[in-house]
Parts: sequence; structure tokens; C-alpha cells
Amino acid sequence: MEPLKELFLAAFTLSIVFLTILWYKLASHKKESRLPPGPRGLPIVGFLQFLPTNLHHQLTKLSQQYGPIYKFWLGSKLCVVLNSPSLAKEVVCDQDSVLANHDPPIAGLVDIGFSPCGSYWREVRKLFLREMLSNRNLEACYSLRRHKVRKTIRNVHTKIGNPVDIGELAFLAEINVVISIIFGSKFVENMEKCSKDGTEFRELVVKYGQVMGKPNISDFFPVLDLQGIQKVMGKPNISDFHPAISECVKMLSDRREGEIQRNEKKHLIQILLELMEQKDIVKIKAILVDIVIGGTDTTITTVEWVMSELLNNPEIMSKVQQESKHVVGMNNIVEESHLPNMHYLDVVLKETLRLHPALPLLLPKRPSQSAIVGGYKIPEGTKVFLNVYAIHRDPQVWESPLEFQPERFLSPSTNLDYAGNNMKYIPFGSGRRICAGIPLAEKMLMFIFASLLHSFDWKLPEGENVDISEEFGLALKKSERLLVILTPSLPNLKLYQ
Repeated sequence: MEPLKELFLAAFTLSIVFLTILWYKLASHKKESRLPPGPRGLPIVGFLQFLPTNLHHQLTKLSQQYGPIYKFWLGSKLCVVLNSPSLAKEVVCDQDSVLANHDPPIAGLVDIGFSPCGSYWREVRKLFLREMLSNRNLEACYSLRRHKVRKTIRNVHTKIGNPVDIGELAFLAEINVVISIIFGSKFVENMEKCSKDGTEFRELVVKYGQVMGKPNISDFFPVLDLQGIQKVMGKPNISDFHPAISECVKMLSDRREGEIQRNEKKHLIQILLELMEQKDIVKIKAILVDIVIGGTDTTITTVEWVMSELLNNPEIMSKVQQESKHVVGMNNIVEESHLPNMHYLDVVLKETLRLHPALPLLLPKRPSQSAIVGGYKIPEGTKVFLNVYAIHRDPQVWESPLEFQPERFLSPSTNLDYAGNNMKYIPFGSGRRICAGIPLAEKMLMFIFASLLHSFDWKLPEGENVDISEEFGLALKKSERLLVILTPSLPNLKLYQ
């Protein structure tokens, strides 16, 4: 009987172990198969009818109800929203290869931003970084940036006492630099002749940014285009922006390589034309749209937000101007060499991008295969939003998150920059799809701010207040443009010439 008893005990023990393992696997599989929680929505349309104009506000509000990760349906499209630094790390660091692709809208472009993470994207991004944004090229373009910023200061000085549109000034300075890098300075002269103030060009850039940022019903019901977005964006033709650009593209594409003088520096557009097989003009124009929008729309948005916050916080503006007086001096103009020593201006810019990130939801991602994020299953093809707006205003991450406090970035222990290494602060994204234009954007923003704040005193028109209401699009804009009245602050008027 003893051997039989031992055999029974062994069989019983093995059964317990087997059932425990089976239960664990079933429980794990059930957990991994779970989708995140979220609002139910309505049949067929899902949550589409509940989405407001300011999508980032609604998605942040839902996170307070459903937690840091939740889902909702837009038609037949599953969407998942991530609202915490730890979840952001899972997506852009731990599973970057699976979630590297962006979810392109039907009306999207064949550009850098929405291209799949493959050989085409790698080739174009490498070209973009090497030929436009390398340290060598940025240093070589300093005289160009200096010329455009000084021209902006002269332009402002002619409007002393009258309301000035700050976003428009920043746009003209930035677009001239970007276009010069792409096409050459001679082309900018041609563009300026065609458009005296650049207003039409700016309106088109803003329109494209708004259209690309808003939810498109066609993305969830492809046969519909009720908003007309696909009609607007269906032809990624840079000539819609400016006829002079289209003319320049055609002229350069018609030229043979041998016609370019040996001592003539090739511009980005010429290199693009040479590398693209069969000179695919549609792709080239789409890439140019990406560069122009990315290099201008977000810049003018940030300029307006910075100046709005400073006008709302005059004591902070005074600190910035005192710093510029100390670093630059009242008998000098701002040079880029001054910028590394303007630490307070730097943290003012960082704090502005915390409260008003240019892309509050970044570009939505799409997993190339099913993934597990935060313990929940994210099926292949899901539209994944990384809610930077919510992360940057999370009271569990930031002290007094709704207050404008640049000093929070001054602490050495903070160690926050634009590289996207700390998931609590990712205004330009993180991982392999981080914004490629950070080096130029940082240089231009700091240069424009420092020059304007050093050269002028600022005030609002009589009876006006700063409107900080937002308008959602590809870039997070102010609902109303910022108009200010400037007066010269430098004693030597020759510095404005």
C-alpha cells in the first residue's frame, strides 16, 4: 500500500502544479487579450460625434475618468490614448520598433512625417539631417539667419506706435531662412517680389496645418469626405503654397546635372531631384510641404505663445530683458554667440513648450503588430495617441502644473531638454521619430526672442487683454493673433538700421 500511496501523492502534486501553471497562463492570456477601458460611444460612429474642436482637451478630460490608458472607437477605427510618462517610455523606448510607424490620414502626404519606418523614410531623413540640419550647415547659414532676424528688427522699427502682428513677423523671418536653405537666397528674392508681405503664403501654411491636425471623417469612413479635407489635401502640390516655388522646382528638375556650375553649391532641392528615381516630383513636393510646414507653422505658434505668457507675466518679461542687458549690453545687438549665456530666456522657452506644446498629441502612431502597453493589448493598426498635453500638465508629475513658472527648469537636478530622454517632458517627441528640425527650431526661436526682447519694450493696445484660448490643429495655435505695440529700448537708433 505504501508505494501506491506515494504514487497517489506524486500524481496529486503534479496535478496541482499543472493546474496552477494552466491557471496562470489562462489568466495572463486573458489579461493580455484585454483592451484598455474607455467610453462606449454609439453604434457605427463610435465616439466620433462626441469629439470637440479642441481634441486635446477632450482626450485629457477622458484620462481623468478612465486613467492613463484608455480606448475609444471612431467608426471602425480603434484609438488608444496614452497619458503618462511611463506609458510613453513603453512606446518610444521599450517597443519603439513595433510602434515606430505613424498612422497616416487618407489625405496625408508622401512625406517624412507620415512615411513608414522603412528604407525610403531612412534615406529622406538622413538626407534632411545631413544636407539641411548638420552642425556644419547650420553654422554656414548663420549669416543668413542673422540677416533675416536683423531685417525683422528693422521692419518692426518702422511700425513703432502701431499694432504689430508678432506671429507674422516670426513667420517671415523663419520662412525666408527655410526657403533659402532649400532653394537658395536668390529664390527668396523672387518669392518676396511675388508676395510683398507674405500674408497669403502664411494663410496657406496655417490652413494646411489646421486641416492635417483635425479629425477627418474619411479616415474612419473612407467613402466619405464630408469635411472636404481629402479634396484640400489630396494633391500634395507645393505650388498651392506659392507659384514661385512650383516654378523653381520645375526649373531645377529640367536642368541637367552638367549645367550646374562646378563652384555652385547644390541646394537641398537639387540633391533631392538627383536622388529620387525617375525624378518623382510628387514625392519631392510632398517632402517640401513637410519641411515648410514643420519649419514655420510650429515656429510662429511658439513665438505667439511665448510672448503671450510674457505679457501675462510682466515680472518674468522684466527678468528676461534684464538678462539680455547684462549679456548683450545696451549698445550692442544680439548675436547667436550670446544665446548660450541667456539661461533664463532658455527656460522661458522650455516652460512655454511645456504648457503649449506645438503638437499636443504629436503624430499618432500605428503598431506594425499587436503589442502590450500598460498591461493591455494594442492590436495591429490601432491609432495610438501620445497625449503630451496631458503629460505636461499632470499634477502627479509637475508641481502647480497650470502655472507659468520658468524657474522649475533652472534646477540642475531637473535636467530637461528637447532630446526626449525624460518622458515627463517631450515637446518634440522622442525615439527614432523625434522631430528632425529641433536644431534649427531652437536656434531660430532663441535668436528671434532674444532680438525682439532686447530691442523693444512691449505692451498691449489700449483696452486689450491677452487671449490664451487655443485652437487645435497639427500645431496648437492661439485662437486670436497676438497684436502688440512696441517701443525702442536701445539708446542708439543706428542699431535698428
